[in-house]
Amino acid sequence: MEKALDGIKVLDFSHLLQGPFATQLLGDLGADIIKIERAGKGDMFRGMTFFNAWVGGTESPCFLAWNRNKRSIALNLKSPRVHEILMDMAKTADVVVQNFRPGVLEKLGYGYEDFKAVNPRIIYCSGSGYGESGPYVSRPGQDMLLQGLTGVASATGQASSPPHPLGAGLPDQLGAMNMVYAILAALLWREKTGKGQRIEVSLLHSLMAHLSQEYFSVLNLGRDFERPDSGIGHPGAEAPFGIYATRDGRHVSIAMSPFRHVMETIGADHLLHYDTPDQLFAKRDEIWREVDAVTRTFDCDTLLKRLLDADVWTAEVKDFRRAAEDPQVVHCGIIQSYRHPIAGEVQAVAPAVKLSETPASIDRPAPMIGEHGREILAEHGIDAAEIAALEEAGDLTVQTA
Repeated sequence: MEKALDGIKVLDFSHLLQGPFATQLLGDLGADIIKIERAGKGDMFRGMTFFNAWVGGTESPCFLAWNRNKRSIALNLKSPRVHEILMDMAKTADVVVQNFRPGVLEKLGYGYEDFKAVNPRIIYCSGSGYGESGPYVSRPGQDMLLQGLTGVASATGQASSPPHPLGAGLPDQLGAMNMVYAILAALLWREKTGKGQRIEVSLLHSLMAHLSQEYFSVLNLGRDFERPDSGIGHPGAEAPFGIYATRDGRHVSIAMSPFRHVMETIGADHLLHYDTPDQLFAKRDEIWREVDAVTRTFDCDTLLKRLLDADVWTAEVKDFRRAAEDPQVVHCGIIQSYRHPIAGEVQAVAPAVKLSETPASIDRPAPMIGEHGREILAEHGIDAAEIAALEEAGDLTVQTA
């Protein structure tokens, strides 16, 4: 079936998470993603994992998660001949994506001006930690570092504990989403004008943009957030917004619901004296402990049914495995399976967008290092003898299952 980005070719120099997630999203929509990896070693994420465990014995779940729907070519970017080949490939490319530290690719001859010289229509998207200039330009920009710098860690957790990192790499992923948003806008503008352009996306700015309500509140109300010392769900929220335990060791979240209505629903009329705007915020930790004592008298399923029947905003708190088995997740087909040549049958989160005429799908597993190098070079006019010579010289790596 036709896809929305069929015919769009992306030269993907990115590694780790931000750039690869962005190009995977484009690949899910049909773009031809040519992943350009380091000869021999490939993407750094191939050597990183969780739990000190490997899918299929050798494959990184971190790499597999962000690199489906791509073809890989592994090249020595310092080779003059490789530079010639890539610049020739750029003549028919639409987009270049990279997330090296600022200046690294420019020194190797792969900056925006280099690509623009051979293809004025090229869209060149750079991802960085802190931007392309400024006092932090040479610093490593990594997800948890940005959580600390932007205030996320200081706003997470309880007041009696140190600042707390999130349980997922959201800054990198938000950076990826902003890259895709900008690339699609640039493609549309090029369709109208015929002109390419340069795009710069930083983790710093991306994360702060997604914290707009927090920054707007702090900067315009003249006060800082103070973390609660309980399970209240946001440092700016009043009770009962938060997470509560149940008798069977499970938890429920209760969101933006009127305090009186929630208390009456769970039979906690003795707490209604707290129901004034000033007390619900000023005494939120005290209220949370009182409410938590009540929710612990219920089994989780019983409490959820009572709250949902009363139209209270609530949901069970689940871990990743139980969330994947949730009936709504199953109904929506959010978890899908596909076969990887080494890892075997793997489960993954499916593309999150549904397009009626050009649906996104998983068509290729994450590639082996340089798996498609020979076919990509052949498509761009490199004959078999030169491909063999590039392999012999170590300028091209081709790994197959």
